[in-house]
Amino acid sequence: MPKKRKSKAKHKQILVLHGPNLNMLGKREKNIYGKISLEVINNDLKKLAKELNIELCIYQSNIEGELVNFIQEASRNGTCGILINPAAYTHTSVAIRDALLAVKLPTVEVHLSNIYKREEFRHKSLIAPVAIGQITGFGKDSYLLGLMALTKTLK
Repeated sequence: MPKKRKSKAKHKQILVLHGPNLNMLGKREKNIYGKISLEVINNDLKKLAKELNIELCIYQSNIEGELVNFIQEASRNGTCGILINPAAYTHTSVAIRDALLAVKLPTVEVHLSNIYKREEFRHKSLIAPVAIGQITGFGKDSYLLGLMALTKTLK
């Protein structure tokens, strides 16, 4: 049986979660969310992760319970932190908030648009109080800034 090779440096693993409707980026409300697709955002995150010497596990789901399952699994699989765009669940999901609180992993919340310049119901985040920070309004760069901030926090 072949021996497992030990890597020289263990990479930190970060979970990236995209909430509902983010799979429709580039197709929906381009005036708010821009013209780029989720695939472009994920590819840019992967490039940055390589530079930062970290590994990413990236998921998107329109289903609240799946997002909760990903968060709970992160606490058992060696994940060091979570970068999350909860999308519409930002304002409604006690379940996602409680899952993040339960796993006690450093979490950064990101949003493409500035949620505080939009409809009033979007101004309240249930996630922000359990996150180490929130980055909002910088389009795709919100994700990249969030990943850099989370990585710096983990060092």
